[in-house]
Amino acid sequence: MDLNVRPASEDDCEAIASIYNEGIDDRIATFETRHRTATEIAAWLDTRYPVVVVVKSDLVIAFAAASTYRPRDCYDGIAEFSVYVARSARGRQVGAIAMRALIKEAQEQGFWKLLSRVFPENKVSLRLLRSVGFREVGVYHRHGKLDGEWKDVVIVECLIDGMPADTQRSARSNGPV
Repeated sequence: MDLNVRPASEDDCEAIASIYNEGIDDRIATFETRHRTATEIAAWLDTRYPVVVVVKSDLVIAFAAASTYRPRDCYDGIAEFSVYVARSARGRQVGAIAMRALIKEAQEQGFWKLLSRVFPENKVSLRLLRSVGFREVGVYHRHGKLDGEWKDVVIVECLIDGMPADTQRSARSNGPV
């Protein structure tokens, strides 16, 4: 597979929105139910939080994005993250490639921790995150409703400076994969 990983640009926003909207429609990756536009995605790029894309043959097939965790100064080095893969590219380790690139970019931006919440039934995402250095730290029960039903979420975190050496090396790889 001829893949490249790079920071997202405004030219990628339409593709990122499309991939994100697939994830919204799938109802296994997010509580969100409203589709996003390229304009909304472009606002992500005007922050200090990294957004990376995985590109195959000039097509964006996956992205990983960091965002604000909490507004208090003591949490300034912590970011939440999301990772989404186009339906057509799933099952090919593309999500892991995106996450390694996001970890690298986050570390370069001075973040020391990435965290998120994952639906327990999203076993593919949980396996992916474990493979790139995340650990499960607990469960929020009845964390939110999706389509009228309460959903639990598994809390995952990665201490960037505390990653095993082999994961750090793979997270730092950049460019063609």
